[in-house]
Amino acid sequence: MAAHSAMIRGASQVFVVDKEKDRLDLAGKIGATPVDFSAGDPVEQILDATGGRGTDCGVEAVGYQAHDPSGREHPELVLDNLVKVVRSTGGIGVVGVYLPQDPGASTEEAKQGRIAFDYGTLFSKGQRMGTGQCPVMRYNRHLRDLIITGRAQPSFLVSHELPLTDAPDGYQHFDNRDDGWTKVLLQPAA
Repeated sequence: MAAHSAMIRGASQVFVVDKEKDRLDLAGKIGATPVDFSAGDPVEQILDATGGRGTDCGVEAVGYQAHDPSGREHPELVLDNLVKVVRSTGGIGVVGVYLPQDPGASTEEAKQGRIAFDYGTLFSKGQRMGTGQCPVMRYNRHLRDLIITGRAQPSFLVSHELPLTDAPDGYQHFDNRDDGWTKVLLQPAA
């Protein structure tokens, strides 16, 4: 959705970093540039694609469960990569989930809600960072209006519509990254 939103707002080029083929394919279908981080360093791929300039802004939409291609969790990974790839004075938006406490986190700091990332470079590049959860009601009204006027079509993300009773099975497929399970829409009345 972050890529779709950027494209609606008129971004000239949008990169989507992931390793899951189905999500990368979806990014390409909407006109974004897919970047497969299992095929190489995503920062280098984006810097190569932008002639070394980097991006004007970036969105951290993963959160504390970010992981490297081997599957090892690194809560700081996406933040560090964005600090590297976003140009000086650019912006970083953080909508990924970070918790005040996460007993299952990979580091002692992350268990306490502390994430060590390259703040020094963020500061020296004059980048800005915005965080927080979306005001859902305002977002939903705005998205509704964009859909009505034909400017947004977020339904392309939905791979499966299921009755609420099938939620555990659907989320298991999603969590397993089973092919074709990109977004599950639950229908309580179905």
